[in-house]
Amino acid sequence: MTEAHPRELTEGDYAGALDSLTHGPDEEPKELDIHTPAEHGVKHKWLQRFVPGIEKIASEYHVGNYVMTRGDNAVKVWESMPIYVRVGMQLLYHGREQEKVLGYSKVDALLKEQSVKQGRAFDSPTNALAHIQSFIKTYSINLSELLEPDPAKYDTFNKFFYRALKAGARPVHEPENPKVVSSAADCRLTVFESVDKAKEFWIKGRNFTLPALLDDPALASLFENGPLAVFRLAPADYHRYHSPVKGRVGASKAIDGTYFTVNPVCVNEDIDVFTRNKRDVTLIHADTGTGQSLPVAFVQVGAMLVGSIVRTADEGKEVERGGEVGYFGAGSTIIAAFPPGSVSWDADLVRNSSNKMETIVRVGERIGAFV
Repeated sequence: MTEAHPRELTEGDYAGALDSLTHGPDEEPKELDIHTPAEHGVKHKWLQRFVPGIEKIASEYHVGNYVMTRGDNAVKVWESMPIYVRVGMQLLYHGREQEKVLGYSKVDALLKEQSVKQGRAFDSPTNALAHIQSFIKTYSINLSELLEPDPAKYDTFNKFFYRALKAGARPVHEPENPKVVSSAADCRLTVFESVDKAKEFWIKGRNFTLPALLDDPALASLFENGPLAVFRLAPADYHRYHSPVKGRVGASKAIDGTYFTVNPVCVNEDIDVFTRNKRDVTLIHADTGTGQSLPVAFVQVGAMLVGSIVRTADEGKEVERGGEVGYFGAGSTIIAAFPPGSVSWDADLVRNSSNKMETIVRVGERIGAFV
């Protein structure tokens, strides 16, 4: 794919790509916008210019990637992606020329500008129901599990995007067992016994470190080379996130940054996605049932076209494992860091992650345990 474009990309190309995939708050969604699935054979001039016949390729080969199910008899599941992520953005994120473009401060500004623009559109009532209905069809959203199942009751697209679920829709594994660590989100999960392992198998940004991620060397020292979990939310996922442990919500801080996509197409390249993106860092004091609390760094990472990161659990609040902590205004990622030697991840997740595969999990599922 990446060898097909005829010349180096420029800032103007990047701006055109982003602008052509977003719509303003008073505009109808475009024919090919950020939620158009890869297999839809729509026409798009920007992609066509760089990869002639790209719509035919996407239709025939079903652009996307594999993710794994859980258990000893896990199977690969093909996950179709919006065409802009897997093809259009690959042209922008892959290779040395693109790295130079992505280093430009103007590109950072463009990502922010388009993210803010899309956030305003998603918060606008203009054509909201039409966009919601198209989104439901594209991603086969199960309305029966929603607290409010009627799409017409959501007056903006974003309100549907961070929709709440009925009580019991996401049961928590062994809720009375404080040693269990559970999934923080409906997501595609990778887990690693150390930061070094995460960098070996998954996170390829050359400057990825915990001090850079947390923007706090003293705090990072509590988690130095400890276990790490990366929860990636896809557009179709339920977008509220929950505490993976029982404990007390501590201090939180916002870190300004850019808006790269958190899709593997970018994370698996030499681009510092997690340490350059906008993010919020929340400290959770985990109750492990031993009488002593353990710190958990809970990092909510923004991404391309994310409208907002909203924390709903205030500092000082006691949360049960599976209790809501906040929500994203669009697809994104959570990274949870634990002190060294404190958590043992479930074997199937470790196996899949070591094979550079994400695993599909839901909020409340067991993913490991304190040791």
